[in-house]
Amino acid sequence: LSPRSLEAEKPPAVSNGDLRLDGKGKKLRKPRTIYSSVQLQALNQRFQQTQYLALPERAELAAQLGLTQTQVKIWFQNKRSKYKKIMKQG
Repeated sequence: LSPRSLEAEKPPAVSNGDLRLDGKGKKLRKPRTIYSSVQLQALNQRFQQTQYLALPERAELAAQLGLTQTQVKIWFQNKRSKYKKIMKQG
């Protein structure tokens, strides 16, 4: 085995919690979350009720759907942004 192939097998270095760096010091992105149709249906339904979730509501929804609170938070942020963009266009 060459030193290069050994280097490729090493897991990325982790520093500061979730920040992952490859061998060249570049940040590696977490893979995109794929939501199930059931999860999307529940998220969209909740968004129609309210565009903003309080912390306990977010925790409860995340637990119900098997998602992290961060995933729910980001989904709502993205949905609000998309909604505002559509409203702006008319």
